[in-house]
Amino acid sequence: MDPLSDVLSLLKPRSYLSAGFDAGGDWSIHFPRNSGIKCYAVVSGECWLSVEGVADAVRLRAGDCFLLPAGRPFGLASDLALEPVEAQVVFAPARHGGVVSYNGGGDFFLVGSRFVLGGSHAETLTAMLPPIIHIRTEQDKAALRWAVERMMQELRERRPGGILVAEHLAHMMLVQALRLHMAEGLRGGVGWLFALADRQMGAAISAIHEDPAHRWTLQELAARAGMSRSSFALKFRETVGVPAMDYLTRWRMLLASDRLENSDDPISVIAPSLGYESESAFSTAFKRVMGRSPRQYSRDLTTNPVDDEAEAARVDRLERTTVEAVAMSLDASA
Repeated sequence: MDPLSDVLSLLKPRSYLSAGFDAGGDWSIHFPRNSGIKCYAVVSGECWLSVEGVADAVRLRAGDCFLLPAGRPFGLASDLALEPVEAQVVFAPARHGGVVSYNGGGDFFLVGSRFVLGGSHAETLTAMLPPIIHIRTEQDKAALRWAVERMMQELRERRPGGILVAEHLAHMMLVQALRLHMAEGLRGGVGWLFALADRQMGAAISAIHEDPAHRWTLQELAARAGMSRSSFALKFRETVGVPAMDYLTRWRMLLASDRLENSDDPISVIAPSLGYESESAFSTAFKRVMGRSPRQYSRDLTTNPVDDEAEAARVDRLERTTVEAVAMSLDASA
């Protein structure tokens, strides 16, 4: 696979909520902090997007798509001066997909999905992305239009299998939005995702992903990029944000942790398959990158297993409890 497919497959993005939002009149909604990635597309109308920690609000127009990778609290509003309503109250009916109408609808329509990252190292992707990825050029919007329109149709018509179709379309939107974002690297972005858009850095990163067990040297990677050793080392660090050998080690350890989590392979098998001559050398590198030894990592997984379905159910229960609490408080004040 290519590097982007490698990372997304390792992180296992899974959409467990796809829904539409049809608003009318004046409105403002606040969304709490969440785990994973949110991906949205504006079908019609306009609104403001504000994200915690980002100084300026973003004006969204019909056709715009945006990703929120960091899980920060954010707001959507027709008017930023309005007092926001909590999202749990507005979107409770969309628990299993569909379209939520607010204030009668008709003025603004949004479709989107929330992704849980099933892999153990979501920060590998999210830490190197800005808090907002905004797709707004006509050419880029056209690349996403079919998926957006088809998702809107599936959510509106509620045909058999529609929720599954909407989730697959949401995955397409996620990958396509990341592809388009990669192109921003040609305009000065930093991070592995940006670097893939650079012909020279992309060649080196692809080589690492194609054969992580190879005993790569800086000189070999520079040759793949068609550069001198010193120029390559400097450009890789400036473009990706870390030295090339650190990126190689980090990628190997992510592969190793995935195998420790999802296979029965012993360390004696994993270590040589990733280019390490001894278990000791592998364990030292693993602990340096992951903060604990491979055996401790495996023990922690056994003691505290990650269950994505259970986590999704926990979030669902939490949000339902919040909705009930808000409804009770409204009843009490009535």
